[in-house]
Amino acid sequence: MTPSLLMAVLASGFIYGITPGPGVLAVFGIGAARGRRAGAGFLCGHLLGDVVWCSTALIAIVGAREIGSTAFDVLGVLSGLYLFWLGLRAVRARRASAEAPQGPARQPFWHGILFGLTNPKAYPVAVATFTALLSSRAELLHWSMLPWLIILSFIGGLLAYAILIGIVGARQVRTLYQRHELAITRLCGVMFIGFAINALVHALPGLVTNKA
Repeated sequence: MTPSLLMAVLASGFIYGITPGPGVLAVFGIGAARGRRAGAGFLCGHLLGDVVWCSTALIAIVGAREIGSTAFDVLGVLSGLYLFWLGLRAVRARRASAEAPQGPARQPFWHGILFGLTNPKAYPVAVATFTALLSSRAELLHWSMLPWLIILSFIGGLLAYAILIGIVGARQVRTLYQRHELAITRLCGVMFIGFAINALVHALPGLVTNKA
């Protein structure tokens, strides 16, 4: 495994874990209601869902690569379009009229497990994020390295969650996040659009060449 591929997988797991979404919003609410320990418990449970969805996404990505370059390029185009749609929605987001649910679960750990495993957007976002960041190194992906890919994505997710746990209990951070939530969401939207363009740039030429 090359250093560039290693860093790409780590970055994919990190970005997937730290990007604002339902899980991040929930942990901020739980942390505000019950403190850092409860927020950490929720994230530890939520990590199981991340492992399941990221592993499934990596299996799909490596499988598409092994089937042939065309299958991987098709996956790249679909992932790029999906990320572009998510990014566009985030850039055009408006401030909600009501506060997001705080989710002060009595058992944060089990709530995190249920939350992580039942999030309907988890799998497509994982596939899109990993495909966008790994598309330029598609020729390096093989079944033999799948366990390492899963481990590295897990480590990346752990780093993201360590940062979230460190800041979730700080009132100043939560106040800052709530005050600039719309700007943060739009900034993440721009980042998603960038990932989408990267995925499309690497996938479309392969499809055009194969058709020719």
